[in-house]
Amino acid sequence: MAKKRNWIREAVKPENKGKFTAKAEAAGKSVKEFAAEKKDAPGALGKEARLAKTFEGMAKKKSPLHTHPRS
Repeated sequence: MAKKRNWIREAVKPENKGKFTAKAEAAGKSVKEFAAEKKDAPGALGKEARLAKTFEGMAKKKSPLHTHPRS
């Protein structure tokens, strides 16, 4: 059986961490807004934007059932 790979760790190289966020801040937008705007862009920028949208969908969402401040 093949070894299970953690593709998320390999998706963004250490030297590229934070570059998309910096581009979004330079444009005066949040990462979410910038990714939505640039997702259809050609080349590396579009690829980064689509990856950001993927990561956005993977983020943990808090359950509305856990609204207590200590939970």
